[in-house]
Amino acid sequence: MGEKIPWCDRDVIVGCEREVAEAQNGSSDELLKECIMRLSWALVHSRFPEDVQRGIAMLEASVANSDTSPLQLREKLYLLAVGYYRSGDYTRSRELVEQCLMIAPDWRQAQTLKATLEDRIKRDGVIGIGIAATAVGLIAGGIAAAVARKK
Repeated sequence: MGEKIPWCDRDVIVGCEREVAEAQNGSSDELLKECIMRLSWALVHSRFPEDVQRGIAMLEASVANSDTSPLQLREKLYLLAVGYYRSGDYTRSRELVEQCLMIAPDWRQAQTLKATLEDRIKRDGVIGIGIAATAVGLIAGGIAAAVARKK
């Protein structure tokens, strides 16, 4: 995933936070919204879970509290999908990326995230099956050893 979806450094987040603070002092609502979107982008692309959670919260509030154009909604849903992916909630991430693709079926970023999600879910499923099979094998081996000792 790291090679397909970019990471964001802490200094970029600090710069975006500064932009939001400056925009809150008398700038237009449009500029403030743009600055908040940039900060949200930076947060969900962070390597730090607390930043990702903050970005998710900002985006969830933004989606719930505004009447946005389909293009803006698509962007917010995509960023939420990235945030949920980064936080390990692959099911919620996939739901959101599917909503993005309903709005814009040919959107490459959303298609890439969907493919990355499906690969991750498959890989995690295979690992889960491997762990379960190993556990069953160990239990069966333990039972066989116990039975052999009793004889």
